[in-house]
Amino acid sequence: MDYSAHLDEALTRLHEEGRYRTFIDIERRRGQFPHAVWTRPDGSEQKITVWCGNDYLGMGQHPAVLSAMHEALEATGAGSGGTRNISGTTVYHKRLEAELADLHHKEAALLFTSAYIANDATLSTLPKLFPGLIIYSDGLNHASMIEGIRRNGGAKRIFKHNDLNDLRAKLQADDPAAPKVIAFESVYSMDGDFGPIAEICDLAREFGALTYLDEVHAVGMYGPRGGGVAERDGLLDRIDIVNGTLGKAFGVHGGYIAASAKMCDAVRSYAPGFIFTTSLPPVVAAGAAASVAHLKTDRSLRDAHQTQAAVLKTRLRGLGLPIIDHGSHIVPLIVGDPVHTKALSDMLLADHGIYVQPINFPTVPRGTERLRFTPSPVHGPRETDALVTALDALWSQCALNRADLAG
Repeated sequence: MDYSAHLDEALTRLHEEGRYRTFIDIERRRGQFPHAVWTRPDGSEQKITVWCGNDYLGMGQHPAVLSAMHEALEATGAGSGGTRNISGTTVYHKRLEAELADLHHKEAALLFTSAYIANDATLSTLPKLFPGLIIYSDGLNHASMIEGIRRNGGAKRIFKHNDLNDLRAKLQADDPAAPKVIAFESVYSMDGDFGPIAEICDLAREFGALTYLDEVHAVGMYGPRGGGVAERDGLLDRIDIVNGTLGKAFGVHGGYIAASAKMCDAVRSYAPGFIFTTSLPPVVAAGAAASVAHLKTDRSLRDAHQTQAAVLKTRLRGLGLPIIDHGSHIVPLIVGDPVHTKALSDMLLADHGIYVQPINFPTVPRGTERLRFTPSPVHGPRETDALVTALDALWSQCALNRADLAG
């Protein structure tokens, strides 16, 4: 077999479809967020504004976070030295898990190296704990949830996105005595819409199912203490397992679940994705714990975040651009063609110093390719004006028919 030829064919196909992903080499600089420096292919540098980052609140440069990380680095060194079971559990890990359990009003929390691994490891392990388990998964769940459910070897049912009638029908069609889990998200990252948490919890109670809620795009940003949409809506006590990340609003790295002490203990004991993985470095755990603790009391960042998102959506809507607005902090601008999306992204970067990554299939369905903006409290009027002005000029330059796209 000519392995090289097959690789060429696979990569050429992505290029021809306009879906080939390009890494943008940027250097974020403390105290200058959302500004960064882009190293061009020719080696020259250009100052840019990042409009697609997931450090939603700018906590990656917050003094409380940096101070905690510096102290932990001096105290412990760089790495953790092992898995959680073999020398890799420190006071920093335990402190962070306690902060997270408290954040979600749960008995315990369990750290993973990423929220992807937390979803994959937990959802693939649940059938070991509950033989005969059926998992009901929203049709637009994140790839990490899909992968965990696919790998677990148990029964699964995919219900139409946010469709309570379809979920009910699937629950009714199964054995009432079978153990069940409903897995869904609070904020869906590509469209920015919310899951119907209360209604799904009602169905879970009616049919005797556990609830598994991914709050990755909500923790830190919603609720009085940043506990997510479930906290905002007073529903924390109705969620059995919460999945969250430390790499977005909290500005550091890692993922976790929060649940009952028994649930966390069982996942800890049975999930290979937890057992056989080196634990987070203590310096990372220290910074994340400081971030979680700070955001429990600092509502001003959450308020400013929502204000900036609302301002950007109003400005883009005023230009007649086809944005999606479900009331969350995520601002998708639908382009509808992968080549045009990449062209817009390239021109924004090269000509205007604005970085927003194109989002194409398979992340979103074909025909809904988009630029996805994530405004934050560190994006001010100057940055917003520059973005709006650039988009207004480039939209027609890319020969896009606004009326067709908006329809």
